[in-house]
Amino acid sequence: MFQALRAVAALLLGGAILVMGNGLIGITLPIRLDLEGVRTEIAGLVLSAYYAGFVVGSFYGQRIIGRVGHIRAFAAFAGLLAASTLIYPLWFSPGSWAVLRAINGFCMAALFAAIESWLNLRSTSESRGRILSFYMVATYLGSGAGQFLVNAWGVRGIELFCLGAALLSLSLVPVTLTHADGPDMGQPRPLGLLRLLRVSPLGVVGACGAGLLSGAFYSLGPIFGASEGLSVFEVSVFMGVMVFGSLALQWPIGRLSDRFDRRTVLLVMLLATALVCLLQYGWSVREGGVLPMMILVGLFGGAASTVYPLAVAHAFDWVARDRMVAASSGLLLAWAAGATAGPILGSLLMQRLGDAALFLFLALVALLLAAFTWYRMLRRAALPAREQAPFVPLSTTAGVSGQLDPRAGPVAGPGAA
Repeated sequence: MFQALRAVAALLLGGAILVMGNGLIGITLPIRLDLEGVRTEIAGLVLSAYYAGFVVGSFYGQRIIGRVGHIRAFAAFAGLLAASTLIYPLWFSPGSWAVLRAINGFCMAALFAAIESWLNLRSTSESRGRILSFYMVATYLGSGAGQFLVNAWGVRGIELFCLGAALLSLSLVPVTLTHADGPDMGQPRPLGLLRLLRVSPLGVVGACGAGLLSGAFYSLGPIFGASEGLSVFEVSVFMGVMVFGSLALQWPIGRLSDRFDRRTVLLVMLLATALVCLLQYGWSVREGGVLPMMILVGLFGGAASTVYPLAVAHAFDWVARDRMVAASSGLLLAWAAGATAGPILGSLLMQRLGDAALFLFLALVALLLAAFTWYRMLRRAALPAREQAPFVPLSTTAGVSGQLDPRAGPVAGPGAA
């Protein structure tokens, strides 16, 4: 394990710094939009542009990397990301911020692809699972730390944007100084999204639903916190608790899903997500205090974060092994589509029913997804536990991360989905 960690330490450090800067900007923007009096539905449109850019970057970013090489592409995307971050405080308008947010999403998808393909080069069949775990922990810790950096200066000033741009630029240092040559991006055997939907309807719908949950919360959660009277520090704790809660339950829930029908575990986690969201909606921070609110959001993070890896694991139960990398890219596309729509739909409900309605929206998504899970359980018999693909904790970064998944290792020959 030590040797595996040592081999990828520089790349993990660069990835952690990258998501730390991105996390800082991700929490600063919605708070600033709220302070500037931007209507909630407009803020939702602005913030959803990040995920739209992410979708485009997941496709075209990899092509650019293959054309110019990893180091040049990483430097270019990191430079563009840092520069666009510095423009935010200089040119405030919802329209311009939406364009900048889309650029951010495009660049982040390409940067994730560069880091993850390098990690794949450094991994072996035996170490791939451990490296993926190290990478997931590094990204969660970096993202969580980024939430707390919002307290370093005032949100209305330029300082936080400068700090974010500095972190994004610093991520260049360990990545570009690594001894590894840029790897071949490779072309996995294709698996179209419509065919994937026929193979595993619950996998695709579950990934989309996970995107709706995470996209809406990460974009609109700070706005909800501010509307509840939380200070900037308390908002950062609110978001940070959710991030760290997301990391806490993935392994224990994954072990359960390997022993029982995975859809049953997914159904329970969705119902738990809906229950926590309804409790959060009914809780008034002005009447009951902050601590229960923090506990509930941590539980929400723990439950909701398992939806995507459970959906991927369920899809992999039915996908041939040589198509798993392509399936991973298709599931990420479904997630990104949901994450793009989540802030828009959630903000519309918040505008009509108040900012606390964010958790009504999240509960509704979880309940609808639970109903679809139950429907699929009635339509198709469960696989025996011994025939299920093993659960692997996952976060949503770029399509290349599917190559790191130990379930998608090399196979002797082609298979049919």
